[in-house]
Amino acid sequence: MNKFLAGAIAGTAATVPMTMLMLYLHKQIPKKERRVLPPKQITVKVAKEAGADELVDEKGKRNLVSLVNHFSYGAAMAALYASFAPNIDLPPAIKGTAYGLAVWAGSYQGWLPLFDIREPATERPNSENAMMIASHIVWGAVMGVMVEGLSDRD
Repeated sequence: MNKFLAGAIAGTAATVPMTMLMLYLHKQIPKKERRVLPPKQITVKVAKEAGADELVDEKGKRNLVSLVNHFSYGAAMAALYASFAPNIDLPPAIKGTAYGLAVWAGSYQGWLPLFDIREPATERPNSENAMMIASHIVWGAVMGVMVEGLSDRD
């Protein structure tokens, strides 16, 4: 299987348990600390900045567009991972987890604040950061194992 396709499939599939964990942990955060989930917050901000308010003007559409964006980003980041992962001599779950954490840091401490889409993680509640880090660990581990398994089917 083409490595980019294997990555995209693995990233999409790994976003399922990631999202389930994120939703579960979000409900565990005390209500006074609980904010809109980051994928939805990012989608709404980008859509409004792009003048595409109609994509997020209704709750159902906002949820659907947020989910599509979330899964698409997971697929894209995993396709990128699949391009270099075979060159790293570590177990798939370990290198996938490390990459998942790098995606979190690069996004929530990097390009999102850089482009003024979201404040840096250091300015968010610790409970939210813990939720997001745990979710990215799950995504990375599952994605890494799946990329390895799909890539072995050449």
